[in-house]
Amino acid sequence: MALSFGFGLLSSSSSSSSLCVLPPSETHTFMMRPSASSGLRMMRTSRITCCTLSQSSKPARKIRGIMKPRKVSPEMEDLVGAPEMARTQVLKRIWAYIKDNNLQDPTDKRTINCDEKLKKVFAGKDQVEMLEIARLISPHFLKSESES
Repeated sequence: MALSFGFGLLSSSSSSSSLCVLPPSETHTFMMRPSASSGLRMMRTSRITCCTLSQSSKPARKIRGIMKPRKVSPEMEDLVGAPEMARTQVLKRIWAYIKDNNLQDPTDKRTINCDEKLKKVFAGKDQVEMLEIARLISPHFLKSESES
């Protein structure tokens, strides 16, 4: 199967996919190097840059650590809007809430002025420092029976 785009040609078979791009100029630069685990192989020739993506024989990695969704406390659920969420996503939603409600101190942006919802999550504090947030949300992630 081959798909043609305005910038190159994408071809695919059952085992790998390729993308060849004709560069607009003679200079070739790569902003990012592919990781070894991604299965992406890039070749640079004089005029054409080709990428090949091969199917990995490795099984998918198990999600764990801060990326693993966990149940959250009812107070945290009121703030983030979901009963189960990864720690990284909770931090993103908390920061979005802080910015949407303009809760950063105008003179010191590292200080957060808590409203009622944030006070429930941040142990009743009126103000918290930016770096305290990660520590203050830890008790709101509930352990499951398998982790106890």
